[in-house]
Order: sequence, then C-alpha cells, then structure tokens
Amino acid sequence: MGGQEDNVVWLEPGDAKPAAGAPRLLEALAFSRALPPILSAEQRLTRWQWEIFGAFLMLVIIALLLAPVLLGVAAKVVFWLLFSMTVVWRLALTIVGALERVAGPRQSASPSIPDNELPVYSVLIALRHEQNMMDQLAASIRAINWPAERLDILLLIEEDDVATYEAAMNADFPNGTVCITIPPGEPMTKPRALNYGLAAALGEYVTVLDAEDRPHPDQLRAAYETFCREGEDVRCVQAPLIASNGADGWLQAQWSLEYAVQFGLHVPALASLSLPVMLGGTSNHFRRHDLIAFGGWDAWNVTEDADLGIRIARLGGRTATIRAGTRETAPESLPVWTSQRSRWIKGFVQTWLVCMRTPVTLLLELGLLRWTSLQLTLGGAIVSAFLYGPMVLMILLGTLFPSFFNYTPVDFGLFMAGMTGCVVADCLAPGKWTVSRVIAIITRPFYWPLLTAAAVKAVIGLVLRPFYWAKTPHIPSA
Repeated sequence: MGGQEDNVVWLEPGDAKPAAGAPRLLEALAFSRALPPILSAEQRLTRWQWEIFGAFLMLVIIALLLAPVLLGVAAKVVFWLLFSMTVVWRLALTIVGALERVAGPRQSASPSIPDNELPVYSVLIALRHEQNMMDQLAASIRAINWPAERLDILLLIEEDDVATYEAAMNADFPNGTVCITIPPGEPMTKPRALNYGLAAALGEYVTVLDAEDRPHPDQLRAAYETFCREGEDVRCVQAPLIASNGADGWLQAQWSLEYAVQFGLHVPALASLSLPVMLGGTSNHFRRHDLIAFGGWDAWNVTEDADLGIRIARLGGRTATIRAGTRETAPESLPVWTSQRSRWIKGFVQTWLVCMRTPVTLLLELGLLRWTSLQLTLGGAIVSAFLYGPMVLMILLGTLFPSFFNYTPVDFGLFMAGMTGCVVADCLAPGKWTVSRVIAIITRPFYWPLLTAAAVKAVIGLVLRPFYWAKTPHIPSA
C-alpha cells in the first residue's frame, strides 16, 4: 500500500512514501459549479425557451385540428430540407477530410523533443465499476512514451466503488500513480469526477482517458509537439478514437465505421477549417490553465466532451488533431449500444439547448460561418438521428407494399443521396478493408433505424432523468 492523505492514495510498492510533489486534493476545490449558469446544462430550458416551445406546440395542435393535410405537407418539406442540408454538409466534410488526409501536413512518426524538455503531463481517468479493466489499463499506462517522473496519473474513483478501488491498488500501475476517491454528490457523472481530477492535477498539460483505452505510446508527445507548433490559439488537441473490435460482429462493424468517418475525416476537416469541433469523450489534450479558464467540464452535461469543444470555439480557441490514436472496444450488444447512443443524443440536445439560450450572442461569438457550422454539425447530429429511421421505414414499406404505402421520386432521390454520401464517407475513411467492413457499408440503411430508437429513448431520458449517466460496461480486449 502506498502513502495516503485524506482521500488521496499514492499507489507505490511496499511502504514507500508519497511521491515528491504529489497533489493534496483541496477539500472544496472542484469545478462542478465554476461555469456560469447560462453555460451549464443544469437548467434544462430558460423561460423564453419554454415560451417558444409552448407556442410551437400550440401552433402544431391548431394546425392538426384545422389543416391536417397542410401540416403534413409542411412537415415533409421541413423533413427533407433538414435531411438534405445534413447530407450536403457531411459530404462536404468528407471531401475536405479526405483531402486533408492526403495533402495535409505530415506528422512526425517519432516525436523528437528530448525527455528533459518535456513538461509534467496529467492523465485523468474517471472510473466506475471497472475492476475488471485495471490490469489492461495499467499496461496501457505503462506503455506511454513519456518520462515516468513527468507523468501524473490520476485514477478518479467514486467513494462507493470499493471493487474498482481495490483492483486499482492491486494492479501494476506506474509508481506515483494517484488514486482519488470522489466524495458522494450529484450529479454522479464523469465530468464531475474529471473536475476533481483537474483540481488535483500537477501537470502543465492534461489529457483524459477511459478505462478501456489503449492510446498510441507516442500520443502525448504528438499532442505536445502540436501545441508547440500551432501556438496559443490551439486550446485542444484531439486524437482519433479507433474501434478495435470491428470484425467481431455487425453492430461492432457499424460502430467502427462511424468512428473512422468521425475521427478520420469529419473532425480533422472541422479542425482544418477552424470550425467548432465536438470533442470525443477521451484522448483530448489541453493546457491545464486553459481548462481552468474555460470552467472545466459541465458536470450536468452527459456529453461533456461536445459541450467543452463548443465552449472552446465560443471563447475564441480552436482545436487541432493528430493521428496517434486510441484504440477502444465498440459495444458488444444492442442494449449496451442503445444505452450509450441514447446518452450521446441526450447530451447533444442538452448542448444545443445551452447554445441556443442566447442565439444572437452565440452568432456574435462565433461569426456566421462557424455559427452555421455548429447548427449543421451539432443540430445535424440530433436531427439525423430522428429522421433516418422514418426515412428508411418509408422507403422500405413503399417498396414492399406499394398498394398501401407510396413515396415520390423526390423521396427516393433524397434517400439515395443520403446513402451515397454515407458510402463515399465509409469508403474514404481510414482503416483496414475487411469483409465485415464491406458488409457494414452495404447494410448501412438497416443501422439507421437503431439511431432513431436511441433518439426516442434520449428524449424520454431528457424528460425523466436528464442527468443520469448511462454507464457503458467494458471487457478487456482480446
């Protein structure tokens, strides 16, 4: 057992004393409430948003009673308008991302800054019910190519999670690893735990990992070199997330393709154009003082990564990307997939509602181009989740039962445009070509209705349990 002080434990062999400079967790120092209320998802809707929502609902009810046919036509026009805008925008990002991948600046395969010039780097890992992942996580941390004496590893474990705490104490983490127990409180979310970690972090730079993550050994060096090369306006460096089990099943293959498109094409495209980036939940890198200036993570937002990425853009910063990725495992079953995807969509809605509390101020902060990009990226992610399922159902039923259901040539043309955009992105995305990938590309439309089911669950969750964090169970990688 290592040294111990309050709710901080240093994991070191034998009776070693705490590592020099190890942090003391200040009892009341956490950034869960550091954000101004206007930027936090704790309040779901402002008064004027409730008024707008009520007026819209009343208008729909009146139209349904007085002019249902006209309402149906209007709904279909809006449906296809939003869908077509999303398709065109994603195709544009796909093309820019592919060009960036081919013609963009080359990144050094072996970052070359000498060890004695590297700063202290803090790695925050929020853990809950992850006792079976501790050995794999410890091995991944030991593989990081960074001087051990300049690496500040913080394991953030909820106070009631005794099993994970004990497993962490028994795993082979590097000397000086710090285990911080997070005191009880609401909401019990990953960003709340990360804020405690930020309060205790020693590093000049900070990154976030999850229990199942296996980052490229040189990722920290690549991120640090990017900060040094790009200058002070780069406030975040995002590494790509890569699903390592795409060949294990159809659902995993679909997830793997989504990751490849998102982090291999779309995120680099947004970053290269200096547009707002919805960060991934892990492997994003920051200067610690920037994170504090931004208010840390919003403990009430269940996609704290997307929220923080947009806040960075609103405050004048930009996000850069690197290619030294992090391998993760895609969900192994439909219930697990649905739970995680519904949390993402719920968090996207939370983030969009926070942004649209002050739409004019948001426009002034971002400018017209970046404001539009935010609507098409964040808003598009929400809208497409709700639209893809009904669109596939309409085309499928109209094909199988043309006597009862029919669709117009415009409907079919827009469906094919959406399918074509997805196929182009899936083909241009980085990653190995396998049989499972080909099958996933061909069967992509059958995946879309699952997104709509997750979106419906997200809305229900937003109403009933807005801050509930749906925990994704993990298993060690083969």
